[in-house]
Amino acid sequence: MPLDTKNILQSIKELREKSKKRNFVQSIELIINLQDIDPKKPEGKIQETIELPHGIGKGNKICVIASGELALKAKKAGADLVIERNELEALTGDKKKQKNLAKTYDFFISEAPLMPLVGKVLGATLGPKGKMPVPVPPTANIAEQIEKNRRTITVRLRGQPVLQCRVGTENMSDEEIAENVQAVIRIVEGKLKRGIKNIRSIDLKTAMGPPIKISL
Repeated sequence: MPLDTKNILQSIKELREKSKKRNFVQSIELIINLQDIDPKKPEGKIQETIELPHGIGKGNKICVIASGELALKAKKAGADLVIERNELEALTGDKKKQKNLAKTYDFFISEAPLMPLVGKVLGATLGPKGKMPVPVPPTANIAEQIEKNRRTITVRLRGQPVLQCRVGTENMSDEEIAENVQAVIRIVEGKLKRGIKNIRSIDLKTAMGPPIKISL
């Protein structure tokens, strides 16, 4: 059962009223507090990749791991970084560069034939962060994949029964933020055994502001 859009819009209005003006555009975060969920059990392990209808206000940074023609197409399509096979091999054992890569880029896309090498070189670094690349065939429309990943977020349960993700920035319209919130809630609710009954509360907050509850 989706949330009442009026309730979400009311919370966004309150959020704007209580958020101090900063000299930068603040992100807007959605916090979903769960109940009757054990994150240590298989049914409590939630990790979902969600494409938001209006993106997150500032596009994700995308790294593409590819070779040959696909690498050229990825560069033309505006990937933030393209790693070719020889560059991937050069990362073997370089933990500092691997960690920096994982920290800098939000999503990774890899040409499918390179996935075994990606797993060997970067698996231990990207895996625990939930950032293992999405494999695509060499013939993939990489521009489309990059654009899709720029609008995508990952929602992941980490030890505590709380899910937190970005749903926009304060320079987006209230309606765009509300639609992004609904998109996340729909997916999360569908993954919970008891649906909305497994949700204790939902808050919205700016990066520097206080949390504002959304009425369920």
